[in-house]
Amino acid sequence: MALSAGDVPTMYAVLVNSLSADEAARRPAEAALAQCEARPGFCSCLLEIISARGLACREDVRLLATVYFKNTINRFWRHRRDSYGISNEEKDHLRKNLLLNIREENSQIALQLAVLISKIARLDYPKEWPDLLSVLAQQLQSADVLASHRVFMVLFRTLKELSTKRLAVDQKNYAEITGHLFEYTWNLWKSDVQTILQNLSMLSQRNDIDSILEQSNDLILICDRWLLCLKIVRQLIFSGYASDSRTAQEVWQVREVCPTILTAIKSILPYYDSFKDKQAKLWDFAKRACIKLMKVLVTLQGRHPYSFVHETVLPATVDFCLNMITNPEQAGTSFEEFLIQSMVLVKSVLECKEYRPSPTGRVINEHAQPLSLEQRKKNFAAVASDMLKVVLPGDRVVLLCNILVRRYFIYTAKDLEEWSENPESFHHEQNLVQWTEKKRPCAEALFIVIFEKYRELLAPVVVSVLREAMAVSPPQETDVTAGMLLKDAAYTAAGHVYYELSNYLNFNEWFHGSLSIEVSNRHPNMRIIRRKIALLLGQWISEIKGDTRKLVYHALVGLLQDNDIAVRLAACFSLCYLFQESSFSELDLFECLPTCWTMSFKLIEDVQEFDSKVQVLNFISVLLEHAGDKIIPFASQLSQFFQMIWDESAGESLLQIQLLTALRTFVSSLGFQSPLSYHVLIPILQSGINIDSPDALNLLEDSVQLWEATLSNAPSIVPQLLDLFPYLVGIVNRSFDHLEVTIKIIEDYTIFGGSEFLKSHGASLASIVDTIVGNVNDKGLLTALPVVDLLIQIFPLEAPPLISSALQKLIFISLSQEDGQNPSRTTVRASSGAILARLLVMNTNFSAQLLSESALLANIQQAGIAVNNNLLISLVDMWIDKVDDANAIQQKEYAMALSVVLTLQVPQVIDKLDDILSVCTTVIIGSREVKTDDDTSGDITSSSWIGNDGSGYSNTSSKELRKRQVKDSDPIKQASLENVLRENLKACSALHGDAAFNAAISRIHPSAFAQLQQALNTA
Repeated sequence: MALSAGDVPTMYAVLVNSLSADEAARRPAEAALAQCEARPGFCSCLLEIISARGLACREDVRLLATVYFKNTINRFWRHRRDSYGISNEEKDHLRKNLLLNIREENSQIALQLAVLISKIARLDYPKEWPDLLSVLAQQLQSADVLASHRVFMVLFRTLKELSTKRLAVDQKNYAEITGHLFEYTWNLWKSDVQTILQNLSMLSQRNDIDSILEQSNDLILICDRWLLCLKIVRQLIFSGYASDSRTAQEVWQVREVCPTILTAIKSILPYYDSFKDKQAKLWDFAKRACIKLMKVLVTLQGRHPYSFVHETVLPATVDFCLNMITNPEQAGTSFEEFLIQSMVLVKSVLECKEYRPSPTGRVINEHAQPLSLEQRKKNFAAVASDMLKVVLPGDRVVLLCNILVRRYFIYTAKDLEEWSENPESFHHEQNLVQWTEKKRPCAEALFIVIFEKYRELLAPVVVSVLREAMAVSPPQETDVTAGMLLKDAAYTAAGHVYYELSNYLNFNEWFHGSLSIEVSNRHPNMRIIRRKIALLLGQWISEIKGDTRKLVYHALVGLLQDNDIAVRLAACFSLCYLFQESSFSELDLFECLPTCWTMSFKLIEDVQEFDSKVQVLNFISVLLEHAGDKIIPFASQLSQFFQMIWDESAGESLLQIQLLTALRTFVSSLGFQSPLSYHVLIPILQSGINIDSPDALNLLEDSVQLWEATLSNAPSIVPQLLDLFPYLVGIVNRSFDHLEVTIKIIEDYTIFGGSEFLKSHGASLASIVDTIVGNVNDKGLLTALPVVDLLIQIFPLEAPPLISSALQKLIFISLSQEDGQNPSRTTVRASSGAILARLLVMNTNFSAQLLSESALLANIQQAGIAVNNNLLISLVDMWIDKVDDANAIQQKEYAMALSVVLTLQVPQVIDKLDDILSVCTTVIIGSREVKTDDDTSGDITSSSWIGNDGSGYSNTSSKELRKRQVKDSDPIKQASLENVLRENLKACSALHGDAAFNAAISRIHPSAFAQLQQALNTA
């Protein structure tokens, strides 16, 4: 039943109760709201509550109403099959009244209103809400600062939502919106910036700023509106035009906007210092404004790089940023976040691929013909290159390089204090933080880019800084001096650009003359250099040759024993990289292994942070992967370690995922010795594959992979492993996301579990197979059918009755004729038919019983499948028809089944004798031709297909050997089709009488009969 205006008081009371701290009042209210969400009129009632401003309506209730309104839009605005949704009449009412309520004083409610209007706009504009933007544009004319601020808030959110629509018609609409809105928004932005600068100038000279701002909040609102305008301008230029990197068409707004933004930055930046200790709101505005303005320049350069190539844009912007970076004191006030954005812009320009000059140079247009796209791009690139040569001459590049290394790479007193307080956090902040968030990582990223672009110029500079630092800070130094900090910075630079410095530095001399001595200097202050060397050795590893490499291994293993956790984590990081490097020495690894285990276990006990534990687990996984069976002496230690980490990481699913990955490597390395770990492994495994456990959603994928690895490496299926199988039922019933590994698990249990497995878990197996065969698509069936075939091969008498439901589904698939031009459906039918052929050969009685069920025939006919009243004959027709679509072993299964049919008391068989013998002859002769062409392929129709000496397994791993042996002992593979056919023809003659049999034989074409004789008479 629909809600109406009369229900508003009741709805208000329910919202009030839903905010109650009393659970007895809150829970029924939340349930009532959940029931009302789908009812017509719910959103209209909420809008009435949102609109009711004043003392009579609580602000928190109005805010909650906007949240429910927003969530209801997500779920019910579009009509869906399972709900009535919101009627068109109510939608019209809501759209109209929402625009009347934009002027909202509560900023939180105003934001929620802007978001929900934008969500409706994404669905309804322009078809159902064509006047949205025109109404908003009219409201922008208001002199009321609050009203215009709220309109811009709505406009920004709406434009942001509309920009995510990627269809061509939507992008065309967005371009039209840009044409209508840009001029007004840009002019208002320019007007507001003048107002803001005038007020900032006046207020910076006053001592009563707080009282002035208390009397009127307009300036703060204008500042916020101006920032919203800036976001809208950026959004319009970014999304209103295709990137000029594709079109090479200049976007004129870029050259219009960027110089003005740069001027605004220069004007506002000094006020960062002016208001720092005088007025927090204005200081915060100056800071936010400068950062956002720089981010807009970065965004526009990245989106429209060619339009940025203008004499008033690219040179001026890069020059300003370089001044900020190289001499912020003379350039005026700056701060870390602003410096970071300056570095980001310079980096973006220097690595911009559109600015790389073409080897052929600029295109001269002598005939006034329109230039092609590529020619225009070449011209833009040439102009950009020339501009950068002017703004970044060689001496300025060298200066920038020196400033980055000597100033921004240097640890400050604050950095060293943070290191002392929490070395673990310090390490991750330096190594894992996003490079755009901190000044030093950003400076390092910029250094790498400028070095790559000017490597011949800068390589000698970096070497010079390195040698200078090593001269002023000898290896035995223990005091934290400026020289030591410079050496750390120089080592940082040398690590980043090792690939070029190897031409200027002899690493062996460097290592023996300095690095090895510094590594052995265990003074606490030398942790700065030890940590950097630990990282540097990992970076230079590809350049380290000869005997020095072994010394490097031992140096890093020694650093794992350092007293400082940051040094130990750095050594762990580099060792992980080193052991994954292609030319590492396994012999050296084995020598280090005992120490690596001991130090890894101790390190993971000492660290506290998630990132640290993941890093150590990754290192252990790498060791396990490369050590192989050399880990067996450490199996007990490792098992205890894994148990401890699993217990400590309860509730931390991301860490447990890493642990499951490490366990999988552990089990694979142990191989047939893996039962040594079962006391730890199986409880962990059981927890991970239980879909009812709290972390099942996160851990299931890695757990089933560990399960399969455990089975593959098990010497036998022990009772503990056997007891895990029922968990697979829940996994399959939940989803088919893990189908491939599920099939491998079933295969492992089938091959290695033996009759005990089938006896204990036959019902679970039948449920799984039936669920899969009845619900997966063709690709899933092709994954699953081999294991059904395997079940019948290994358990020909026991398995078919268990999986009879699945086998009936395969009969449906085999006899359906809907494969058409679909190759996968054709393959599925051929594979299903082969399984049924195997069933007939290996369990003829059950096959006859299955095919004789009247209900099955009736269901097939009701499904519209044209079949013979005798399903066996229909299958015979299918085998004859589909033999060419089957692979070699499937063809033999078909032929063996057809030869068995000859011995059955089915009158129609004699009429199909010609076709049956044709298939059998083709399979026999075809297999011999394959053998003649490639003697190594074997004759699949002959019992000699597998060599008695087992030579076919010489290159097979022990893990796969048992599977191959079981599959190759397949009775159908080993049977001689010629002998079977010869004997069954005799039985057929006796069964149907010589007269009928000879009459059928006489109808065979002479050439086909000659081939049959050749097939049967040639052993």
